[in-house]
Amino acid sequence: MRLSQKKAVFQNEVLTRFDLYKSLFLTLPFQRVKHTGTILPFFTNHCEQGVEAHHSPEQIIDSFFGQYEQYVKEDDRLDLLFRIVQYIERQVVLFDAVEDSAFKKVGKSDESGGMESIFTLAQTNPQLKKQVVSRLKDLSVRLVLTAHPTQFYPGPVLSIINDLIDDLKKDDIPNIHLLLQQLGKTPFINKQKPTPVDEAISLAWYLENVFYSVASGIQAKIENELEVSPDDIDHLIELGFWPGGDRDGNPNVTWESTKRVATLLRTILFRCYYRDFRIVKRRITFRGVESYMEELQELFYENSFNPVEKPVDETERILHNLTEIIRVLRENHDGLFVEIVEDLRRKVQTFGCFFTTLDIRQDSSVLRETFNWLLENYPKETGISLKDIGDSEEEKEKHIAFTEADLQEQDDAAPLVQDTLKVIRLIKDIQQSGSERAVQRFIISNCQQASDILGLMQLFLWSGWTKKGLTMDFVPLFETVDDLKHAADVMRSLYSNKTYAAHLKKRGNKQTIMLGFSDSTKDGGYLMANWSIYKAKVELTAISREYDVDLVFFDGRGGPPARGGGKTQRFYSSMGKEIENNHIQLTIQGQTISSQYGSLDSAKYQIEQLLHAGVISDLRQREGDTLTAKQKNIIDQMAAESHAKFLELRHHKLFLKYLETLSPLKELASINISSRPVKRNSDKELRLEDLRAISFVTSWSQLKQNIPGFYGVGTALQWAEDNNLWSYVKNLYETSGMFNTVIDNCMMSMTKSNFDITAYMKDDKEFGEFWTMLKEEFDRTKEYLLKLTGMKELMENYPVEKASICEREKIILPLLIIQHYAIRLLEDKQKDDKKAETYRKLIGRTIYGVVNAGRNLA
Repeated sequence: MRLSQKKAVFQNEVLTRFDLYKSLFLTLPFQRVKHTGTILPFFTNHCEQGVEAHHSPEQIIDSFFGQYEQYVKEDDRLDLLFRIVQYIERQVVLFDAVEDSAFKKVGKSDESGGMESIFTLAQTNPQLKKQVVSRLKDLSVRLVLTAHPTQFYPGPVLSIINDLIDDLKKDDIPNIHLLLQQLGKTPFINKQKPTPVDEAISLAWYLENVFYSVASGIQAKIENELEVSPDDIDHLIELGFWPGGDRDGNPNVTWESTKRVATLLRTILFRCYYRDFRIVKRRITFRGVESYMEELQELFYENSFNPVEKPVDETERILHNLTEIIRVLRENHDGLFVEIVEDLRRKVQTFGCFFTTLDIRQDSSVLRETFNWLLENYPKETGISLKDIGDSEEEKEKHIAFTEADLQEQDDAAPLVQDTLKVIRLIKDIQQSGSERAVQRFIISNCQQASDILGLMQLFLWSGWTKKGLTMDFVPLFETVDDLKHAADVMRSLYSNKTYAAHLKKRGNKQTIMLGFSDSTKDGGYLMANWSIYKAKVELTAISREYDVDLVFFDGRGGPPARGGGKTQRFYSSMGKEIENNHIQLTIQGQTISSQYGSLDSAKYQIEQLLHAGVISDLRQREGDTLTAKQKNIIDQMAAESHAKFLELRHHKLFLKYLETLSPLKELASINISSRPVKRNSDKELRLEDLRAISFVTSWSQLKQNIPGFYGVGTALQWAEDNNLWSYVKNLYETSGMFNTVIDNCMMSMTKSNFDITAYMKDDKEFGEFWTMLKEEFDRTKEYLLKLTGMKELMENYPVEKASICEREKIILPLLIIQHYAIRLLEDKQKDDKKAETYRKLIGRTIYGVVNAGRNLA
């Protein structure tokens, strides 16, 4: 389908249908809804005209209310603004549902044909089929759901969206009308901050309603199309989970919450199994299977509704009984209904008794503090003195002897020290109940030296674990530009350590390394972050191959483009020969979960795209995907220019003040969206290094100035042109999948920017010059991107996605004007606590609406 045709289909199937169904809101039997719905188009039009004229938020809203006599009082004005926000929130839900319901008809504008294209080719080419099967046996895709607060729909709203999608596919107007009524009555916000367990429950909705069936469906399709045994690809699709395990910078995550989440995941999974088993039980009513069915009935029921304190892993028992039922059906009953039993067995092979691998993550500083605390309190047992190791990395590595002990934590230890030691012991229990796949990785944030990992390994051995029974993988996370630069040296030290090398050998000689994008963007800007990670991957691959280590890259880049996401699958399909790509692992966060994995159709598409990328990157590597020395040198210099431009911005005296004054950064800390604080060291004055990347990106996106997604790129491209390198850069865009994707994602981020909304700041006495600097780089970047790509407008090659973005931006424009209006008036209301609180609530509600509408927000 041509791009113009895709856009026409999107117009008919999404935009037109959205306008039709949107009118149903006016018929809802709720007080004042009709009035709000009637006045909203006039308000939206007024906002559009005001933005076009570069008016301030106060001018826009005051002039609007000036047209209506009934809105003289401030309370009446605020009441209408709140109702407009609530109305738009529900319009966003409807648009999400309409767009998702049309997913199959509209499709995507990516060039990739997905797994279907591979199946078609494999049917006519036996040699290719053999290669594909061989590749799939080595390949794995792991999606790791995180609790980062970038999408705020509560569980009940997610369920309504799911039901709306189904009814919209059938154009069932009476049911759609009922669901919109339900939506009108359903709260969109939490009254209290969610706990880590609350976040786990929220994300478990996707596990239960989407991933559970989609993963097995894809596996079944691959098995049937390529005639491959389930045992050969049983770990092809894996899931990971961070809520309850990610304690980095979140004091609310404790060993108790980790335990509760692990128990929760196991229970939810068994309830999924039990629902499927009831279907099996209704169909498999034949002789010869009675004992197997009875045992399964007890296993599924008891683990679903009467879980014990310390359950054990029942995977092998379940698989044995299901396999025997399949055998009896084939031998004695002509294979009748065998497919529904095979489906359940496939799910058990995929999810075991754990559902998803719970990752444990903590900052290296906390782990060092725990290590030192044990040295101080157990000098004889540890055999190490703090004086001996000092601050020298060489001395630390030399004195870590990997001795085994069972040191008990004390009540006088700091809370984070106690939590670290308790969670290390808890891991054993979780593995006992769900196999080591239930929790097998400990991720070390801010990893800067080999001793960070060796010290953690020693902590396990001092907590009752043995070297022989250490069923854990230790995963360094390199995130800042400086850490990425030194990552290869750290890994060389690790691989050279005899004890660690022996541990790796027991773990299948497989090493996982996490590379974080978010903080490297905040640290070095968009282009430098992308390039630093690429260079690190090349260096880490070379060292791992030298030591014969099977390297797994775990990418913290599954969100919006400014956080490393966007068209993620294209990054994986363009990895050249210098980068290990057998295992695709990435975080999926926030609105990316709901937008790309929120429905069965979209989740199936996204997972198949990643599988396709993993297959194609191996079988059909393009020559341009492995960069030449000259190309690397050019990107290196461009990244340096971009980095310098970004640092100039970061070090500007108004940088943080601008963000704090004009964006809702301060209010992010007070709204009930996440269990994790907005910044590290939350009790201290705000510093950029302490500010969480998610808050950093969200604040810029609420301003519609998506700085983390483009700033410095235009300067880098201009530098290339000024230094007679433009032809090389154009060649890079045309031949390098990595560079092409970096540029296209940058264009997506810029398409979601709108400097007209804040254009009134141009003449501001304090911030006018600073705003102008941002706008000039935006204009420069846009000019050079269009010149580089040969396009007339941004995202010209992705008309469907651009149309979706533009419609969403149109829907939320009134929210942005209301938000900026409230932020500017809040300062004047500080003396009146009640009024100030009302404006804060208004800001908070607009944040929800803008983010939920954003889908890959920045």
